[in-house]
Amino acid sequence: MSANAITWVGMDAHQNSIKVTALFPDRPEGVEWTEATTPEAIRRLARKLRREAPGEVRACYEAGPTGYALQRQLETAGVICEVVAPSLIPVKPGARIKTDRRDARKLAELFRAGLLTEVHAPSESEEALRDLCRCRDDARTDLLRARHRLGKFLLRRHCLYRQTKHHWGSRHLRWLEELRFDDPISQSTFDSYLLAVQQLAERLAQLDARLAEYGGEEPYREPVAWLRCFKGIDTVTAVCLIAELHDFRRFRSARELMSYVGLVPSEHSSGERERRGSITKTGNRHVRRLLVEAAWHHRHRPALSAPLRKRREGQPARVLVIADRSQERLCARYRRMTARGLSQPKTIVAMARELVGYLWAVLHPAAMATRN
Repeated sequence: MSANAITWVGMDAHQNSIKVTALFPDRPEGVEWTEATTPEAIRRLARKLRREAPGEVRACYEAGPTGYALQRQLETAGVICEVVAPSLIPVKPGARIKTDRRDARKLAELFRAGLLTEVHAPSESEEALRDLCRCRDDARTDLLRARHRLGKFLLRRHCLYRQTKHHWGSRHLRWLEELRFDDPISQSTFDSYLLAVQQLAERLAQLDARLAEYGGEEPYREPVAWLRCFKGIDTVTAVCLIAELHDFRRFRSARELMSYVGLVPSEHSSGERERRGSITKTGNRHVRRLLVEAAWHHRHRPALSAPLRKRREGQPARVLVIADRSQERLCARYRRMTARGLSQPKTIVAMARELVGYLWAVLHPAAMATRN
């Protein structure tokens, strides 16, 4: 169908209202109106667009806290809808007025011009697993903060744990449970902090068990098992990577995946001047954190520990070869960069970027077909 026969719709979606601008091919001016966000109102919006549009209808709105429910409801009602990346929307430098009406009209005009970047929308099951992974990450963050609060309270009371170098192990937890204060107010404060740590630790363990359970089911069982062949990647990390990326086919190359997780260097070059800076940190920060955590394990010489050897049992030889090669290359990269005097965090980020390439080679269908 010709682009001139398409009705382009831009929507500025909020919690309770949607500002709509429709650019009909047979009308010189755009049509603007406001709709509610109830299911009946969205069905009414879809019927109105299909009734008044002479041909195909294509709608879009920015990705945000409203999620993908609006897109699914519109597509169920027969309207093609795309979710676009807000950070990649062109912005006029001189624009100083921002309203919902202007935002909806700008989306419609840019959508018609082909200047918007679509966000790959997950299915409902993929989004559910991703939300569970992010719930687990929130619990991990809450546990870290609760431990910090307890630790700072004990530091103010000069109660220092000196039995071992490592904290939050079984001996440290036993020491905390046996700790008592003469002051009843201090004891109440300590009990409250310790209870928060114990509850969050239990919650995190339950979420880990649920993720491991779902990681052993289809369609996640095979890719999770492949990722577990890599050093530094066990069940929870593998499930979270699959849930966040959810479709490796959309990345045509490993470099695209590196760019998506924000691990490529930024650049500001013009004319004969070429300047590269720190990594862009764009895209999915959850995946970036998991990759950097996994890269830390490759500082040590390549080896197969007993748990890693057990995880690799029964896995394809192709996957094992790629996993072994990643160990060798990343460890060599670590030694070269540290010998040059580069800081350890910068070295680890460079290793995480290379690790992305090996993960893409394992999970992308095109790379699998090339090796087979």
